[in-house]
Amino acid sequence: MRHSVDRRKLGRVTPHRIALLRNMTAALIERERIRTTLVKAKELRRFAERIITTAKRDGNGVHLRRLVRRDLSDPRVVRKLFDTIGPRFAMRPGGYTRILKLGPRPGDGAEMAQIELLGSEYQPKDKDKKKKKKKKGAVAPAEGKGQADAQE
Repeated sequence: MRHSVDRRKLGRVTPHRIALLRNMTAALIERERIRTTLVKAKELRRFAERIITTAKRDGNGVHLRRLVRRDLSDPRVVRKLFDTIGPRFAMRPGGYTRILKLGPRPGDGAEMAQIELLGSEYQPKDKDKKKKKKKKGAVAPAEGKGQADAQE
């Protein structure tokens, strides 16, 4: 029976597993989207969301930054976490990540997933607007020339 057993061991000894989760959390915060196996993504979600919750409570205090620095050794990642990601989720009561299943990996058939922070989604509408603005800018001078030729 699995009473009171709530973590996945991921086939690693404890120090290796902790190092893996710390490195993956730093990569997730830095890039806001990473690709990994589904089981690792589910375990990473638990670890990363605790750290984001800590960063969300920041009152410009050193104590919370030191708590996070125990798990994330890169100061750039900690700075990004407290300056951009923490305020982004300030009003959200949890659920900062999304896991998208990608299907099996070709080599060994492991179920792959993409884990991302909410708010870092792909937004094709913004790119379409930029393209339309460029097209409109290119069309307007041509119309101006046509109007000038018509007036002559």
